[in-house]
Amino acid sequence: MTTNSIVETDVAIIGAGTAGMSAYRAALEHTPRVLLIESGVYGTTCARVGCMPSKLLIAAADAAHMMAIAPQFGVSASGVNVDGRAVMARVRSERDRFVGFVVDTVEHWPAEHRMLGHARFIDQHTLQVGDTQVRAQRIVIATGSRPAVPEAWRQALGERLIINDDVFDWQDLPRSVAVVGTGVIGLELAQALHRLGVRVRLYGRSERVGPLTDPELQALSLEVFTHELPLSVNLAHIEPRREGDRVIVRTSNRAGDVHEEAFDWLLAATGRTPNVDQLGLENTGMPRDARGIPIHDRHTAQVAGLPIFVAGDVNEDRPLLHEAADEGRIAGGNAGLYPDARLRPRRAPLAVVFSEPQIALAGASHAELRSAGIDFEVGRVSFSDQGRSRVMGRNQGALHVYGEVGTGRFLGAEMLGPAAEHLGHLLAWSVQRGDTVQQMLDSPFYHPVVEEGLRTALRQLQTALRLPRPSDEECLDCGPKF
Repeated sequence: MTTNSIVETDVAIIGAGTAGMSAYRAALEHTPRVLLIESGVYGTTCARVGCMPSKLLIAAADAAHMMAIAPQFGVSASGVNVDGRAVMARVRSERDRFVGFVVDTVEHWPAEHRMLGHARFIDQHTLQVGDTQVRAQRIVIATGSRPAVPEAWRQALGERLIINDDVFDWQDLPRSVAVVGTGVIGLELAQALHRLGVRVRLYGRSERVGPLTDPELQALSLEVFTHELPLSVNLAHIEPRREGDRVIVRTSNRAGDVHEEAFDWLLAATGRTPNVDQLGLENTGMPRDARGIPIHDRHTAQVAGLPIFVAGDVNEDRPLLHEAADEGRIAGGNAGLYPDARLRPRRAPLAVVFSEPQIALAGASHAELRSAGIDFEVGRVSFSDQGRSRVMGRNQGALHVYGEVGTGRFLGAEMLGPAAEHLGHLLAWSVQRGDTVQQMLDSPFYHPVVEEGLRTALRQLQTALRLPRPSDEECLDCGPKF
């Protein structure tokens, strides 16, 4: 394109990540005039620095852990030898393979549908991209997010401060890493590195480890992970400094106790920031919240009746790949249909953490139910004595299931335990179908499987809900008579 050129299109999409790619496909169903603008390289956050490379590292850690605990099954191993260079070579190789699939997909789209460069709003219909002005009838913002790191830490630590993006380019495993942030990213990476022989300490300002909101499960999560990982939580201050090639992390807890420890690196897993600050949104007049994110309807993705739509991690709603894909589909479809923006249903919430034990949240969380003022009961099961879990030596954690008083409708669940990635799906599907607890109990449960623990929790929940017992002709697995 020539200098100071003008490009006209029906739909311009800013960002070629998961949400942007989904928006492109959806918009293309309504108009051939679609332009996808990317300021960096093609390849999604998930493929490059998120879901896939982290699971590759976790898979290596799981293999090492299984060898380490083999003696409990009466299996002798000659010892665990972790070849850090080989571990990271596989992580990079497989990561590059996944990224390659994404890049190939985008690069096979028509060249006139793609543009590289940073987009900035001039007004509601116009973007400046380098020397090119893009005039679009509708615009989708799918610019994603980036790790949020305190600037003081950057200045104090220099290259000794890293983020999760950096981990997956390592040539070898380091000797020691301080991980700050007990959310999903920090927990997954800290545990994986620990199991691969890296000296790790996980730091957090609260006592919460992972995304669980149920107070009982939060406490259990802290207990379980403290048993395996060096953890420093409920901290009042975290003050890292650099001494030569070492990072010294000085912390103090609420009681004023001070602790210092030296590491090779500090990995900051301290949250993410939406990529909205360099878009020139102030030139559009669109309403924005305190974080600068355009205020939009999550069922249409539209901003205040304007020809502007928002999708993906940039909205900080549910920063997960499947949610970004759904939001991109909604935003792109409605941008293509504009001004006929349609309300689109959203899938039941589902989130999984690939720690060990795994964590899953399906449907409404405990905190969401409390906040909404919904009258609900809880069914519980511990995996400590659950048959299949004990057989596998993975008998840690618990499952809480939530049901609505009066209707018996299943509302959601939170879980810390084995096979959470699979149980979470079953539970989310039940929420989306609108199943009652009784309908779930009437489904088949094989023996011996972890799912039998779910049945135990559902039976307890059904009893707590105190609903009338169906007739024997209508019920396959009724709870006790009252």
